Amino acid sequence: MKKLYEGKTKDVYELENGNVLLKFKDDCTGKDGVFDPGENSVGLTIEGIGKANLISSVHYFELLKQAGIKTHYVSANVEDATMEVLPATVFGHGLEVICRLVATGSFIRRYGEYIADGTVLPGGYVECTFKNDAKGDPLVTGEGLAALGVMTPEMFESMKEQTLKITKIVADDLKSIGLDLWDIKFEFGYNNGEVILIDEIASGNMRVYKDGVIVPPVELTKMINNR
Repeated sequence: MKKLYEGKTKDVYELENGNVLLKFKDDCTGKDGVFDPGENSVGLTIEGIGKANLISSVHYFELLKQAGIKTHYVSANVEDATMEVLPATVFGHGLEVICRLVATGSFIRRYGEYIADGTVLPGGYVECTFKNDAKGDPLVTGEGLAALGVMTPEMFESMKEQTLKITKIVADDLKSIGLDLWDIKFEFGYNNGEVILIDEIASGNMRVYKDGVIVPPVELTKMINNR
C-alpha cells in the first residue's frame, strides 16, 4: 500500500479499490506526559490506545449511520487497528472542529478572565482551528474560512450543523452510561462536493468526566463497549 500521510495518531494509506486505509497508533496528544485532546502535539504513548480509539470510532460511526448522518466510514479490522474509509478532500491543509459543551482546557487558557473552568456552554460552542503545529493550531472563523477560499459559507453552515448533531448523539450515548461529555474534536472533508465527517470519533479526541473526574481514554473505551 502507498502511504499517503503520517499523522500524530494514525497513518493513512491508499487502497487499490480507491478507498483509504487508516492505521491507528498508540500515540496521544498531550503535554509533559499528560493526555490532553486540546494539545496540538504528541505528548505520550499509551499501549493499546490505537485499538481503543478504533473501537469507540466504530461504535459511534454505526450510531451516526443509524441516525442517517453520512460519514466516510466503510468498515474496520480491530485486530489490525485499521479502518477503511471513503476518500475525501480535507479543507485547506487540515481543519479541526471542536464542539464545547463545558468551558475547559485551551478554552480557559484563552478566555479564563471571562469564564470559570467547568462553566456549561448552553447549546454547545463550535470553533475551528487550522492544523498547524508551528503556529499552534490557530483559530479561524467561518468568515475567515470563506475569505481564505477554504470553504464556502454554505459548507461551513453544513459542517457546524452536523457538528452539533453528532455531538448530541455522542453526549446522549455517554450520558446513558453515567458519563458527561465536556468537549469533542472532529475533522470534516468533502466527497463529491458534500461535507462529511472524516477521521475518527475516538476516546482520545474527547474530554469525558464521571462524577467530576476526567476519564482516561483507554478506560473510557472500556466503559463505552462494556455496557
